[in-house]
Formats: sequence, C-alpha cells, structure tokens
Amino acid sequence: MQLNLVNPLVFFDLETTGINISKDRIVEISILKILPGGKEQSRTRRINPEIPIPPETTKIHGIKDEDVKDCPTFKIIAKSLAALIEGCDLAGFNSNRFDIPLLAEEFLRADVDIDLNKRKFVDVQTIFHKMEQRTLAAAYKFYCNEDLNHAHSAESDTKATYEVLKAQLDKYPDLQNDIKYLSEFSSFTNNVDFAGRIIYNSKKEEVINFGKYKGRLVTEVLNSDPSYYTWVMNGDFSLHTKKVLTEIRLRGYTGKK
Repeated sequence: MQLNLVNPLVFFDLETTGINISKDRIVEISILKILPGGKEQSRTRRINPEIPIPPETTKIHGIKDEDVKDCPTFKIIAKSLAALIEGCDLAGFNSNRFDIPLLAEEFLRADVDIDLNKRKFVDVQTIFHKMEQRTLAAAYKFYCNEDLNHAHSAESDTKATYEVLKAQLDKYPDLQNDIKYLSEFSSFTNNVDFAGRIIYNSKKEEVINFGKYKGRLVTEVLNSDPSYYTWVMNGDFSLHTKKVLTEIRLRGYTGKK
C-alpha cells in the first residue's frame, strides 16, 4: 500500500556506541525520505562518535573504531542533517524509545536548534508489537515473506522498516493510512521529553514519570522540593529531559505575579 502523506516521511535508523541515551553516540545513520507521491531519497553515512566503540557493540553492528576514525563528527553534519529532515515526520523501528531521543541528544550537543516536538512520530515496532509481538527480522518475514539479510545494518534495517509499515497497512484494514493516526497509534505514552521521564496526564499537565514523585505534577514537585531540579540537572539524565524541566521551571517563574 502506498503511504498517504501530507508531509515527507523520513524513515531512519541509528547504529550507536551503546544504548545509554545520555552517554552513547551515533556511529552510523541511514535515512530513507519518502515524499508525497512516493518518490524516495536515500542517504547513509558513518559518523565518528569521538568515544570508543565497545567490542560487545561492534559484535552487533560490525562497526569498529578504525572504520569511523576518519569520518565526520555529528557536529559537522548536524546542520545539513537538520535541513534534510526539516518539515518531515519521522518513522523508525523502536524509534520513539531510542532513536529519536538519542538523535535529539546529538542535536543538542551540537548546538543545532531543531524542534522535533513539532513532528509526528511513527514507531513501526510499536504497531508490530501491538499487533503481533515480534522483532524486526520476524516482522519482515511475517509481513513481507522475506528473510532480512544484513540485520543491524542501518541501511538494511531502514529499508525493511519502510517495507514493513506498507505491508502492515495492507494487512490490517483497521489501520488508517494517515501519519497523524499512525503516530498516535504507535505511541505508548504522551511524552513531554523524548526519554519519557516527564509525560502529559489526561488534563495535558506535565507529570513526573519515574521515581518517588511518579504521577506528581512537575510544577508541584518543583515548588515543594526545590532541590529536585538541581538533582536532575546534576544527574545522569538526557539533555532533552533537563531542557524540558528547565522550560517548565522558567515558565513557573514568568507566570508568577
């Protein structure tokens, strides 16, 4: 089924140094940009993460330190990458929980101002898990009836994710061929920050989503426990989580009379 698009939709996949959003870095990014009408643009490039790639991670994606030592850093490509995805919605496999939060961190570290909150996110893995409960390789076999060769290659995984989403739309009549609908359907929580540390409640109020204050309004926690803000800012939290918390805190100050 051809995707029904209003905005261009960018499928992307990251290979990284690890799975810690606040500490790990991108070593390869592959993008498949689908334009309204179906025209495709593909681009893949490796990135020097400026930190060592652990051997256990290399075993997964096959990329070694020497493979990326002469590649550009993310800071060098950040502006051109931001321009490439400007005005696009984003899609991936487990992208809402990992790829998008990590990509946002890299943009923040590179001091590139890009507001990903304005985009719609379609997580093909979430759709798959809600429908079938499987992995990407199994999803590709199940929906496309083909074996996924070169799994954990960013380019292969990106292309497979695109093919799986189209096949999902063919298989499930209840799935609407609409990016806004798919974005909402593939979201588990209504995140304020990409890491899901802060979420919206049913009243569209920001609440803490972890720890001892889970379920409490962020504004209430900041007022009752001022040290909480310092604890988060000095802690091992993503830059985007800290940015969101700071914005809420500043908003509270400007709203006081």
